[in-house]
Amino acid sequence: MSKRIVLVTACAACVSALVFSLSFPDLSFGMRLLASLALTFLLFLLFNCLWFRLNLPSRILLGLVCGAIVGLLWGEQAVVLQPIGTAFIRLIKMIVVPLVFASLVVGAASLGDIKKVGRIGLKTLGLFLLTTSLAILLGLLLGNLLRPGETLPIQLRQELLMNYGQTAAEKVQQSSDQSIIQILLDIIPENPIQAMSQGNMLQVIFFALFLGIALSLLDPLRMQPVTGFFVGINEIMTKIVDLIILLAPFGVFALIASVVGSFGVAILFALMRYAGVVILGQLILLLIYPLVVGMFTPLKYGQFLAGLRPAQLIAFSTSSSSATLPVTIRCSEENLGIKNDIASFVLPLGATINMDGTALYQAVSALFIAQVYGIELNLSAQLTLVLTALLASIGTAGAPGVGILMLVIVLKQIGIPLEGIALILGVERILDMFRTVVNITSDAAVAALVAASEKEISRQDLKV
Repeated sequence: MSKRIVLVTACAACVSALVFSLSFPDLSFGMRLLASLALTFLLFLLFNCLWFRLNLPSRILLGLVCGAIVGLLWGEQAVVLQPIGTAFIRLIKMIVVPLVFASLVVGAASLGDIKKVGRIGLKTLGLFLLTTSLAILLGLLLGNLLRPGETLPIQLRQELLMNYGQTAAEKVQQSSDQSIIQILLDIIPENPIQAMSQGNMLQVIFFALFLGIALSLLDPLRMQPVTGFFVGINEIMTKIVDLIILLAPFGVFALIASVVGSFGVAILFALMRYAGVVILGQLILLLIYPLVVGMFTPLKYGQFLAGLRPAQLIAFSTSSSSATLPVTIRCSEENLGIKNDIASFVLPLGATINMDGTALYQAVSALFIAQVYGIELNLSAQLTLVLTALLASIGTAGAPGVGILMLVIVLKQIGIPLEGIALILGVERILDMFRTVVNITSDAAVAALVAASEKEISRQDLKV
């Protein structure tokens, strides 16, 4: 690394730290000086990681560590960094709709035989339903065994209800018109262009699949210009992903600093049992997926985890399956050896309708709220919860925080007080990070299983 690069980076870090510290005039001079020095050091490390010979997961991990330190040191004042993280998320979201649409059209069209499309579609949907159902059952098992809602202090319950009651009321109001039937009907777009402009991924996927299937049924020679156009769009979007991903360490740094600074550790300690049950369930799922993949595909346990690590780190920091989708596709194709026609078909579909982490979270959260209010759910109510959470997870968009809206549907269906949502909003963002990692890992596992069944996993030259 040249001296000029080191000098420029050090100056940029010093200026950034100075501006940051001057943004808080209430701090003493000594505290501002200490803040400037600490942030200068962290930014210097983070900036220079791009010139060191570190791979992408190492760079992102460095961003995570630096962001967590800044969040703990400056608390709520670290929120000033949030626009950087927001810009990073928006850059990725910018390409999600065109990438998903083009990749699904190309994927469905390249499958050729309509029988193959139907066969792969049935396999994919069957595995999605199976994994989601098992995730819900695991959540119910852990919730019934560990009973997290019975240990929350009454004083803290009242404090959380007071702090988050208004936000909970807004969430309830937003989902008051939602129903399972309406979610299923909303899959069919009345206006595909409007669906794309609004980012309605279920409708975009529905239309893209129909378009791709129609292309596969027509004369390949006549449809070559159309197919070539979507292939080109897909390649362009993939290249844009490569450019955006270079900014990932900085985006992750800002996002983590903001989250840790906003929530701190007080509420996490108070709700440790509830959060611990949810996180335990997510970790169990993360251990199961590689085992299943190792049993039924050429991929080994460590190969699968190492190949998917960049996407998991992005998912953890952005809490968005849709925003992580471009990275998930790239990791699946380049690191796991899954052929493009399978990856471009299964993964966009999974980012919208396969939400194992969210489904487990909904099951544990429903039991937790019921236990807080002293409501015992019998077997019939819990079976209803399984079905409702399964359908609700299908309708959950792959974006940060929207899982809470689907939780409202689950609670309404089994008669649990909706006000209880206020109890979990304090740790919602943290748990959203963990469940998003599970969501994208499940998608990749299903893609690997489907590809192996179709003999479309490359056994050689797998990158780890």
